[in-house]
Amino acid sequence: MSTLPRPTGKELVSARERVGFVAERTRGSHCFLRHRDGRATVVPVGSRTLGLGLLRKILAERSMERKDLLDFL
Repeated sequence: MSTLPRPTGKELVSARERVGFVAERTRGSHCFLRHRDGRATVVPVGSRTLGLGLLRKILAERSMERKDLLDFL
């Protein structure tokens, strides 16, 4: 299995924005993103890198593959 990059929350938010998501609101340390087709996701935007389990879950929920993530980071 290939390894995933370890982006911070802010890097993942900007990658999601490049694929059409819009930051709807931020509450505490979580950014709520929504796509115009109705999909939504929540990304923690702390200063740490995201754990691999959380990153895989975010990618799987939003139908984003590893190669797509690499293209947008």
